[in-house]
Order: sequence, then C-alpha cells, then structure tokens
Amino acid sequence: MSNQTGPSTWEYTLYVPHDPRAVAIARHTLTRILTTHHLPALLDDARLLASELLGNAIRHTQGPAALKLRHNGHALRLGAWDTDPTPPADPGPDSYGLHLVDTYADDWGWFQVNTGGGAAGKYVWCELGTPA
Repeated sequence: MSNQTGPSTWEYTLYVPHDPRAVAIARHTLTRILTTHHLPALLDDARLLASELLGNAIRHTQGPAALKLRHNGHALRLGAWDTDPTPPADPGPDSYGLHLVDTYADDWGWFQVNTGGGAAGKYVWCELGTPA
C-alpha cells in the first residue's frame, strides 16, 4: 500500500537570482509545496516569514539567494541564504522585518556560512510548529 500523503520529513531549496521578483516566485512555490504536503494551516505565516527572510536577503545583498524549506514531521523550518556574512540586525523598533519574524515564528536564528566552495554568506532561519 502506498503512502498517499508522502513522507513526513522533506526538504526543498529554491535558488533565486538577485531580483526582487524572486520573492513573489518563492511565495508561490512555497504555497504549492505546503498545499501538496497537506499543510494549509501554515500558509499565511509561512508566506509572511519567507517573504521577509528572502526579501531581506535580496534587499541587503548584491548576490544570489536561496529559500530553503524543511519539514521534520513536527515543525517547518524556513531559511534564507545570502552572500553577505554580516549578522542580521536585532529585532527592535527600527528593524520591522525581523520584528515580524520574532513575533510570528516559534524560534529563529542565523549563522555564517563558509563552505570553502564560494558559498560564503549567512543563513537566517525560523520555525513554525505543525498544527496537530
């Protein structure tokens, strides 16, 4: 018998050029992924958070970016990679975007990336718990 709903753990990465239109394309792709994996309850918050993370990556850097989605059966992790290793600003009154991430996500953080293969930069991530 086949599993109609698919695996509970999955991961997708969407690499995008340095183009503000990429945020809308990523939002559309995210919607398709979450709908396909039967997680419509996460759509609104996930679209908001992905737009903010990827929008910041494109707005504050000059290189390409990527949106990564990972579901482990209990939580959805959204992350944006960009080419600038500078830490994101602390979520305060002057950093509206990260304030949204801090408010809507169950958890968030970031780390510098340096693979040695030219993929240096940072990865900013956040998590949303999967409704029961």
